[in-house]
Amino acid sequence: MAAISSVTGAPHAAILGIGAYRPSREIPNSEVVEAIDSSDEWIQQRSGIKQRRWATPEETIQLMSVGAAREAIERAGIVPEQIDCVIVATVTHLLQTPAIATAIAHELGTQNAAAFDISAACAGFCHGVSLAADMVRSGSAGHALVIGVERLSDITDLYDRGTAFIFADGAGAAVVGPSDTPGIGPVVWGSDGEQYDLIRQKEDWRDVVGTPTVPGSGVMPHLVMEGNPVFRWASFAMAKVGQQALDRAGIGVDDLDVFVPHQANMRIIDAMARSMKLPQHVRIARDIAEQGNTSAASIPLALHRMIEEGEARSGDTALLIAFGAGLAYAAQVVTVP
Repeated sequence: MAAISSVTGAPHAAILGIGAYRPSREIPNSEVVEAIDSSDEWIQQRSGIKQRRWATPEETIQLMSVGAAREAIERAGIVPEQIDCVIVATVTHLLQTPAIATAIAHELGTQNAAAFDISAACAGFCHGVSLAADMVRSGSAGHALVIGVERLSDITDLYDRGTAFIFADGAGAAVVGPSDTPGIGPVVWGSDGEQYDLIRQKEDWRDVVGTPTVPGSGVMPHLVMEGNPVFRWASFAMAKVGQQALDRAGIGVDDLDVFVPHQANMRIIDAMARSMKLPQHVRIARDIAEQGNTSAASIPLALHRMIEEGEARSGDTALLIAFGAGLAYAAQVVTVP
């Protein structure tokens, strides 16, 4: 029997560069309150959101992804031709096929990189980072590009009091490549399928075929969420997942510099920090206040903001943890590039 050859990659993987694209439209709470019979004070108390970013018609999934990716590639100190794989985490590329990753890889100028989309909702970026790290270490890719991107405004019902003020748009990207030291810890991931419908697309696409799709009209399939059970699950179950990620990486909470949870809700972020007993010195991402909940894009956008504002510095140890529809989740410890 003939032996199959294998390849090996770098001894370790790390995030080498982070990029972001924030849509140009800033939507304050005052623009959404009338449709849901609410107030700025109520929205801020419930979620911590002061405003969100919504894309213009020209700011497509592809445009935002390419913008974020180009910054990440430049900051990583490489060129697009060195990217061997493009992974796009999104639930709002509204074509079942082809994957938007292929068009992004081509526009960036990669040399026929492998490219595919993954659908893990808000946990998608952390899933992608884990896949990319495994590729680099196994030799399947020298460098991999991970993009989290959403246009959630396309599938948000502007009259749904439980969700209209939450969701937003944007893109974040990370280049994962070889490293002499471990820069991405073991992933802790999973799903709680028993509760898969707590966050879901309400209508079936087949029910709206041939019907005009106007955001907010109730015709376009949109997201619905059972807020209270999601809050309880995320606040406490995800704190345990975060601790498991620290344990697997051999990192104690006192060694942690930065905490970057999915930007779902400010109260969830605070509850997780309390449950994990994070020390005062740990800097916590709170991008949701200005950006809103961007699902798969939220973690790279939040980390990018922390880097830009000096809250996260190169070499810092950060815990990433994401959770969302499915209920899918993933967490890992990384070194800030």
